[in-house]
Amino acid sequence: MAEGYSSYGAAAAVGTDPSSVRRWARVAGMVLQKGRVGGLTRASQWRRSPRSRPQLAAVGEEAVPDFVDGRGRLTQAGRVLIQIRLGEQQRPARIAAELGVHRSTVGREIARTGQGRYRAVTAERAARQRRARDHLQRRKLIPGSRLRAQVVSWLDQRLSPEQISGRLRRDFADRDDMQVSHETIYQALYVQGAGSLRHELGVVKALRSGRTARNPRSRLPARKDRSWVGDAVFANRPAEACDRAVPGHWEGDLVIGATDTASALITLVERHTRFTLISRLDVHDTATVTERLSQMAAQLPVSMWRSLTWDQGVEMADHARFSITTGCPVFFCDPHSPWQRPTNENHNGLIRDFFPKGTNFSRISDAEVAEAERLLNLRPRKVLDYATPAEKLNELLTVAHTP
Repeated sequence: MAEGYSSYGAAAAVGTDPSSVRRWARVAGMVLQKGRVGGLTRASQWRRSPRSRPQLAAVGEEAVPDFVDGRGRLTQAGRVLIQIRLGEQQRPARIAAELGVHRSTVGREIARTGQGRYRAVTAERAARQRRARDHLQRRKLIPGSRLRAQVVSWLDQRLSPEQISGRLRRDFADRDDMQVSHETIYQALYVQGAGSLRHELGVVKALRSGRTARNPRSRLPARKDRSWVGDAVFANRPAEACDRAVPGHWEGDLVIGATDTASALITLVERHTRFTLISRLDVHDTATVTERLSQMAAQLPVSMWRSLTWDQGVEMADHARFSITTGCPVFFCDPHSPWQRPTNENHNGLIRDFFPKGTNFSRISDAEVAEAERLLNLRPRKVLDYATPAEKLNELLTVAHTP
């Protein structure tokens, strides 16, 4: 029905009677159009002459609707299926598998309806409104407009798209024509050819990452010969580490130096406070990394070391020795899955502001590394309500030592 079949056409396609089709359509919240054409209201492709319509599936053949459009967005048919399957008490992950989309797509779709019952018609109407609103947002950044000039000016001052969007809301609170979302700015930066914001900038890098397009998640095959990982896989990490409510869960990685050297930085970030520890290495073999990690862990109380999440780099092959020394278990991300260490990945990008790619860390002093660590821990963070990581860690340690 969501594809545009009339109740008679849908009944013929699936081998049932029209009254059953209409009854299920009403259960799904569909508004049907009566008359010679019939079918779901607003199914425009079926309002043409009968000769221009697609041929119906033969009786007994499986009619498979398009649950997503060419851009990967849910169609009304997909939303109808979600409503029906939720009525059958199916889990979002199973619904996503049937739709052929990621489970987060179904989760976001359901979450948008709030606490009420999910209805396909209401969700479709809201999706149309969002697309219309996004279209208007994209039209705001037209060449020659004051808004575009202001966005370009602030990008030249190295403000991030989110900071620009927030500052516009503050400086031009009473002007709708001077409001734009950070996502719209990102899209304008990523677009290629004429009309791209990047062609108007006075700086080489529009974004701190230097990225000019969104990078898809890796589809590379799993790494082999990682027997030392054993049971220390990401799936076995304590559940308390996921919601950041409990301090003491860390993420770590190596920031590699110039390709002609073995120098590197060890970076550790605590997930709850975002407190950062950095240490310089002239070589990053397994024994050196394990020993230095143990020394870094000794800077804080044992209670602050509940777990450490690392990628599957061979430098952590001797992780058992680190766990014995510190009492802190190590868990390894899935292969090619850096998003499982999001805080550390973000902080490594911040560290690259101090030490760009290609830096030979053998020529960097420990004092310079310590200064970068100090500045990062004194930087106010939006996620901490603009407190600093040092302040949040100090609060924890003060409470821990209060009799």
